Amino acid sequence: MIKSIKEMQEKAIDTTKPGMINAIEMLRLEALTSFEKYTKLMFKAQYHTSYIIAEHHRKIIDVLQKVVDGNITRLIINIGPRYGKTQLVIKSFISWCFALNPRCLFLHLSYSDLLVNDNSDNIREIMSLEIYKTLFPKSALASEKGSSKRWKTKAGGELYAVSTQGQVTGFGSGRLDSDIDAMDGGNDVFVFDDHTNELLKMVGATTNIFQGAIMIDDPIKPEDAASDLVRERVNQRFENTIRNRVNSRKTPIIIIMQRLHEHDLCGYLQEIEPDTWTVLSLPVIQTDPETGEEHALWPMKHNLEELYKLREINPVVFETQYMQNPIPTEGLMYHEFRTYQNIELPSGHEASQRWCYVDTADTGSDYLCAICFINTPELIYVIDILYTQEPMEKTEVMLAKMLTENSITECLIESNNGGRQFARNVKSKVRVGLHNFKTVIHTFTQTKNKAARIFSNSALVNSDVAFPTNWDKKWREFYNAITTYRKDNKRKSTHDDAPDALTGVIEMRSRKSMNKKIKLRNV
Repeated sequence: MIKSIKEMQEKAIDTTKPGMINAIEMLRLEALTSFEKYTKLMFKAQYHTSYIIAEHHRKIIDVLQKVVDGNITRLIINIGPRYGKTQLVIKSFISWCFALNPRCLFLHLSYSDLLVNDNSDNIREIMSLEIYKTLFPKSALASEKGSSKRWKTKAGGELYAVSTQGQVTGFGSGRLDSDIDAMDGGNDVFVFDDHTNELLKMVGATTNIFQGAIMIDDPIKPEDAASDLVRERVNQRFENTIRNRVNSRKTPIIIIMQRLHEHDLCGYLQEIEPDTWTVLSLPVIQTDPETGEEHALWPMKHNLEELYKLREINPVVFETQYMQNPIPTEGLMYHEFRTYQNIELPSGHEASQRWCYVDTADTGSDYLCAICFINTPELIYVIDILYTQEPMEKTEVMLAKMLTENSITECLIESNNGGRQFARNVKSKVRVGLHNFKTVIHTFTQTKNKAARIFSNSALVNSDVAFPTNWDKKWREFYNAITTYRKDNKRKSTHDDAPDALTGVIEMRSRKSMNKKIKLRNV
């Protein structure tokens, strides 16, 4: 579908000829073909102020356009509280879809009847605006008053709003495939006046068959998220009742919520259907993939300083609800770690044991994890970390540079699954490319059970390892992998490469006794 009037004009439509297009038709096409422009137009009419599009709004708009275009049928959007999700995804999007097709069938759910009824009233309020009725006369409401729970358009469209625990049987969202096929092949493709239909066809919009969706906004209350009983009730309610309320396999299901628990509805669906759901996750702190610099997702709402303060107040809530990275509060392998300021780093003879432990990636999806540290009798001071899924031809260069820049005296690399050749290549780059003859590189074959090693050394890791105070920002992925790792490791999506390497650091520290058990090899 053409996305803007500019594109329409590039199709060589002559707007100067009498009867071709007028101002209302121009505005109508602009609103129909751009969800962003529609949202700005209706927000201004409703609230008499401008709708400012931020980075996360545009990402949401783009993914919702893919839903309308039929490219996505199962969508999860995770975003923090009070970041405009309901206004954009529920109120604006549903009213826009009724403009596209007044015969849409929508089922809207949330944890509270009060919330869905308020959203329902707001959607109907948008559709009662004079500008909406002028631009989309065929999308007229059957009644501008009446029940918030269920209302219709004159064309036969309908919205049913109810809580996730309410009665949903008897209502189906979207249209039957036979209805869609009939519309797609018949003359009654569009539901606007003949002139508008003709204009839409001229800009390349040959069909208009979006038929509605199931829209779920916050299926569970934050205060209920800790209850296994409530979470399971919501998840099973979706599985046994809500999921089946679609009239066609083409009917989309959209869930938008802040993450509340690792086993909330989003976590449950991603665990049982990882390849089915498209997930748009929008953490409030964004990290530039090239520079590593952080910036706020929506500075108008929270700047970085404010976000850091929120994290200090309650790290678990912040990581879960704002960063969309739910941290389990029970069964964690590790608890609060020691931290240090740079001025506390040992120097001189105390800092002579500058070591690095490297766990190479076993498979294509694993991470290479290298941890540089200063070993002292009291503490292990972690000074640098490489945690990446980049291919070996890149990690060889990255590791060689890290060893040299941190003045590492000894590096121990697991030789399992190609690690020995990897070590040789790193040594070559260290010696020839960087002229570093200080770092001694050894390899060894790890024969012990990984899970058993991680568990048996976890107490020493917690008590003897210290990280820099900003390690949660400096090595974000590594931090998340360590702080969310569970004793039972039931989260199949969680890699164990970070805790494995951290365990290796403890074992390397005790290598005098280890030397009797493992055979080190010079590279």
